[in-house]
Amino acid sequence: MTRLLFFGRLRDVAGCSERLVDLPSNIGTVAELRAWIGEGDPNLGAALETRGVHVAVDQVICNRATEAVRGAGEIAFMPPLSGG
Repeated sequence: MTRLLFFGRLRDVAGCSERLVDLPSNIGTVAELRAWIGEGDPNLGAALETRGVHVAVDQVICNRATEAVRGAGEIAFMPPLSGG
């Protein structure tokens, strides 16, 4: 099982702060995961594709859509951060 975490406005779109899922064996990258989520929930999929959404795999920020997610215990999606 993989724990998907959603923060900020992404939590609002997802309707929850976390989901436990069994990732299909064909999901190996961040991009594939986003597409898979979007198939089941088009609104959330679109929100995850928004510029500036950050992804952390097992608490390590990923900078590329090609980062591996296979075998991850936790994947977090975070909206763009603002400072001040």
